Amino acid sequence: MTYPTPGFWRRAVCLIYELLLLLAVLFMASFLFHFIFRDTQAVYFKPLFQFYLLAIMGYYFTWFWTRGGQTLAMQTWKMRVVTADGKILNNKQAITRFLLAVVGIFLFGIGIVWALFDRDHQYLHDRIAGTRIIKVEH
Repeated sequence: MTYPTPGFWRRAVCLIYELLLLLAVLFMASFLFHFIFRDTQAVYFKPLFQFYLLAIMGYYFTWFWTRGGQTLAMQTWKMRVVTADGKILNNKQAITRFLLAVVGIFLFGIGIVWALFDRDHQYLHDRIAGTRIIKVEH
């Protein structure tokens, strides 16, 4: 079955909106972390804080992707992430997609730029994880 694919620029604007929402979530999570761990000069603080933020981001995305396939930004821009056969992601698929996206973004954004050259205009992490972003038609 074929699913309509949203255009690159629609997904790019959705990513910007997603970033704004994620910054709000990370701001609140950071406040909580700093409230609990007050010694910011401790040697363990920075790596623990970075891992904590990565875990918060991972939980944010996997929770939405496994419960309907849409984050708040994706709902706004009428997109959904699904498996290659159109089903909702399970936890393993969602975590795999998230970790691959993180790697692709930190490698100079190659995971995002890949969509410009992909035959189905999918991100690299979607190709590898066996997922895809589709347009929601309602």
